[in-house]
Amino acid sequence: MVAVTLRMPQDVVDDLKRMAPLRGFAGYQALLRAYVGAGLRDDMERFEGSPVARLIDRLRDSGVPEETLRRAAAEISHSAP
Repeated sequence: MVAVTLRMPQDVVDDLKRMAPLRGFAGYQALLRAYVGAGLRDDMERFEGSPVARLIDRLRDSGVPEETLRRAAAEISHSAP
């Protein structure tokens, strides 16, 4: 495990604390890990091996800066239906 510091609004943390026992978690941090893991798995399933992911890999291999790739991927994800 790796420690991660994340700033979140207090009301979100309060909601996580209330929701955790309802979802069967001992605490809000475990629930937060579950939410992040579930969202990440969904995105990976949707994007891994996609034409866009393959293009980004090829551009990365060709030396396109990582920041440029990140911005382009963010634009694509925001404009996707």
